[in-house]
Amino acid sequence: MTDEKSPFEPDPAADGAGMRKGLTSYGDQGFSLFLRKAFIKGAGFTDAALDRPVIGIANTGSSYNPCHGNAPQLIEAVKRGVMLAGGLPMDFPTISIHESFAAPTSMYLRNLMSMDTEEMVRAQPMDAVVLIGGCDKTVPAQLMGAASAGIPSIQLVTGSMLTGSHRGERVGACTDCRRYWGKYRAAEIDAQEIADANDQLVASVGTCSVMGTASTMACIAEALGMTVPGGASPPAVTADRIRIAEQTGAEAVRMARSGLTIDKILTPAAFENAMRVLLAIGGSTNGIVHLAAIAGRMGLEIDLAALDRMGRETPVLLDLKPSGRWYMEDFHHAGGMATLLRELKPLLRLEAMTVTGRTLGEEMERTGPGFPQEVVRSRGNPVYPQGGIAVLRGNLAPGGAIIKQSAADPQLMEHEGRAVVFEGIEDLVARIDSDALDVTADDVLVLKNIGPKGAPGMPEAGYIPIPRKLARAGVKDIVRISDGRMSGTAFGTIVLHVTPESAVGGPLAHVHNGDRIRLSVERREIALLVSAEELARRAQASPVVVPTAERGYCKLFLQSVTQADQGVDFDFLRAATMTGKVPR
Repeated sequence: MTDEKSPFEPDPAADGAGMRKGLTSYGDQGFSLFLRKAFIKGAGFTDAALDRPVIGIANTGSSYNPCHGNAPQLIEAVKRGVMLAGGLPMDFPTISIHESFAAPTSMYLRNLMSMDTEEMVRAQPMDAVVLIGGCDKTVPAQLMGAASAGIPSIQLVTGSMLTGSHRGERVGACTDCRRYWGKYRAAEIDAQEIADANDQLVASVGTCSVMGTASTMACIAEALGMTVPGGASPPAVTADRIRIAEQTGAEAVRMARSGLTIDKILTPAAFENAMRVLLAIGGSTNGIVHLAAIAGRMGLEIDLAALDRMGRETPVLLDLKPSGRWYMEDFHHAGGMATLLRELKPLLRLEAMTVTGRTLGEEMERTGPGFPQEVVRSRGNPVYPQGGIAVLRGNLAPGGAIIKQSAADPQLMEHEGRAVVFEGIEDLVARIDSDALDVTADDVLVLKNIGPKGAPGMPEAGYIPIPRKLARAGVKDIVRISDGRMSGTAFGTIVLHVTPESAVGGPLAHVHNGDRIRLSVERREIALLVSAEELARRAQASPVVVPTAERGYCKLFLQSVTQADQGVDFDFLRAATMTGKVPR
């Protein structure tokens, strides 16, 4: 018998940290810690290792997710960085979602992944967490979950894929996927060529190599201050990406020791910077939905009118597809986000805190003066004179709608045409390629019931294909309107996120074939040229039945999901109290 204190007894100086954090409830804290240590020692850990700051690493590697195909290498590099900085790395699995492998749509599962992330971060002992994600919905899901969990958190994106080559032309997913498929539908290329292109469009693991949603969220994560500087742009299979991973692990240890929690980073200033960057990169329209969801977890509402005003003074500077010419690896070679932020400096909130413990302004000073390059334009020579995204309103979208003006046909952005209506995805599939479809290039295609509740899950079917008979006649664009989303890799004069959606009785539900619709991007207007009295009569004659489900996740989704302007999050996951709006 000795008088030495047991290492399993409560210790006010250490409780709530490391392996003592969030002890399992057995009614005896000493026993809880004793049991936890006994089991973890079964994996070969020593007491010296277990006394270090514990850094969780969210592992989203999956054979179904080639965008995360480099996750094993990233995890090893993060672990190296954690251990070099004196921490103990502990990787753990969460849900992984890939765009092309999730039915009915990846957006349907984003909130589930955010819940998985939040609860695993909260349930398991960790002083900080590294979030490894890349594919479109994974980064927003992780940031949503981490925002709610509240501990020190840092994002590590998996990085973009490399570009390929098809018959001498440089190609990359997924803008070129859509371009080649459009050629095939229009009978401009044959079955052999589309098969050959299919082999080359995705040249390596990693996320889409254009400014789609994955690249958009990578840039937004860095603009929010949630990645190490330079974390957005290195391609997945490069040494630069591995070095970023090691730095991320080391930074996580410093965050754990300093207590730099996520609420100190995800501030109104950070969200303003993220929105400024979203506009300047010609980013995915999905970025607005995801930012609204992340902000909602922090008690902030996105002010779409203020965002649109911001867009009028923020030009598109990044010359990447689909709004421009280049690919993500070119952006990286041009200096990445440091080069873009340098051009945006007068428009940014430089006092915003980052994961390094330094402000955005301080980090920008550390990057130096830059160098000549062609990918990021100057504000005096923009790709597009306004932000890539415009917010529309009118009697067709009382709660707002979105258009990616930088990727639209300038000749169609002031347009009035006859509505050609599809009641849902099944109706679209059944009739869009029929030679009997009554449609001309001057018409407006309207697709209903693909909003948050209508599909469910707000799929990317808003990129309505050009009717085959028009495509064969050489038509490349046509005005399209829906309550759904489209991929950030897509292009065209396409109005999205019409709110309220048709499935809950929004005006879109009562559009008939032959109605006149007016689009004016200059006036930020989307108008159904039908009287309020007639719309009320139609609503009474054909009342909408809001979708429901009998059980399971679908029932939870349909009961709880919000509209696009609130991020398509679950209402019970948003902050209990809203404290303000952004941008201010």
